[in-house]
This record gives sequence, structure tokens and C-alpha cells, in this order.
Amino acid sequence: MLSDLKTIITRSSTTLLADLCGAISLVVLAMGLLHLPQFF
Repeated sequence: MLSDLKTIITRSSTTLLADLCGAISLVVLAMGLLHLPQFF
């Protein structure tokens, strides 16, 4: 099982990095939208 996870991570490292960047940007966008009403 551990070797399977290691294989998956090494094969899709670029995809995981892109997915992580996308997820972080969605969180930042959501936090920005949630804090937007305090400015008005």
C-alpha cells in the first residue's frame, strides 16, 4: 500500500502541484469574497 502511494505521487507530481495551486487559489478567492461585505 505504501509503495502504491509512492508510485502514484511520483507519477503525478506535476498534476498534484497544479491541483494544489488551484485549490489554494480557490480558498483565497473564497476568503476574499467572505470578507468583502465588511468593506461596504
